[in-house]
Amino acid sequence: MEKLTRLDSVLEVRRLAAQKYQPEKIRLLLVAEAPPQAENRYFYFESVDKQDSLFRYVVRCILNIEPTRENKAEYLNALKEMGIFLIDLVQDPLGPKDKLKDVADLNSLTSRCINLHPEAIVLVKTTVYDVAFDSLKSVGLPVVDERIPFPGSGQQLRFVSAFINALEKIGIR
Repeated sequence: MEKLTRLDSVLEVRRLAAQKYQPEKIRLLLVAEAPPQAENRYFYFESVDKQDSLFRYVVRCILNIEPTRENKAEYLNALKEMGIFLIDLVQDPLGPKDKLKDVADLNSLTSRCINLHPEAIVLVKTTVYDVAFDSLKSVGLPVVDERIPFPGSGQQLRFVSAFINALEKIGIR
């Protein structure tokens, strides 16, 4: 039997956290870059005490409310009920020297997207768009043509504007 590494264990915990909030029917699939390197942070973790900006901004734009850290499970359930689910292009955290275009497995991403049968796909982060849009579009997946920055490092207002544009294109807002 293979010995599990610490990374394998963290990835399994993240997989189970996401699975809890996966809708039966996915109306909107968000594709982000990669899970954070910090083991205590992840979009689907119910208790994240700092640097949870992607989750907070997604909730603000979709649910039109200001999320609190104490009620994250409630907001995750609301997203699930709306048919919204998030996956990462790269399933392992990126190292500081990793370039997304060099580590992205577009065949894996395409297969995962096809298997989830989303009504629409929104790519979150300009690097994700640049690496994955053409590939997903070329196989007929319903990917929205909107380049959206990650909501950090001063890009929060640009994220809100671009993300709302994408949501309007698919009739969620």
